[in-house]
Amino acid sequence: MIRSYTWADTLTIGNASCGTLCLFLCIDYLAFGDVRRVWIAISLLPLALLFDALDGYVARLHRTRPSLLGADLDSLADVISFGVAPAALGYTLGLRGGWDVVCLVYFVVCGVSRLARFNVTSSTLTDSATGKVRYFEGTPIPTSILIVGMLAVALSLGHVQADMWFGHVRIGPATLHPFALVYVLSGSAMISTIRIPKP
Repeated sequence: MIRSYTWADTLTIGNASCGTLCLFLCIDYLAFGDVRRVWIAISLLPLALLFDALDGYVARLHRTRPSLLGADLDSLADVISFGVAPAALGYTLGLRGGWDVVCLVYFVVCGVSRLARFNVTSSTLTDSATGKVRYFEGTPIPTSILIVGMLAVALSLGHVQADMWFGHVRIGPATLHPFALVYVLSGSAMISTIRIPKP
């Protein structure tokens, strides 16, 4: 299988590795309380985004040898780095109420659903002249890097754990931090039918 990887696939593996390391660092932070681990986790996700951008560029440069795994590999890496990892960061930084967890799970499920929809429909959205997908349907999952940026700002200002910028409310049997609704909005945008031109 490794012999079938292209250079673009190697970059995609870099994307997945950054997301996975982010998850491990979140677990380390919860176990040891060393905030440096969270900062490293946060910094890995822009690096994952760079790998994600470069893998497409490199794939287009080497059209002569298309990857058998490329598209699925890219989607699976994106689920880790731009779906599960940002949700884990939110949980790590204080979104641990029952309703928060529902919001985080919803966000990840929306990301998975959006990528599955793209994989199924990309052939019908591809321009026959250029061979490129004309537009995205719903916001691309890497836009979750904006949430990661918001978490970085919250962390730098000391607004983490219990207050998470907007405090928290008790709704029925569980707690909701209003900041968790940012994940709901992002997830909803991903599964929307909004058409976004692909650069």
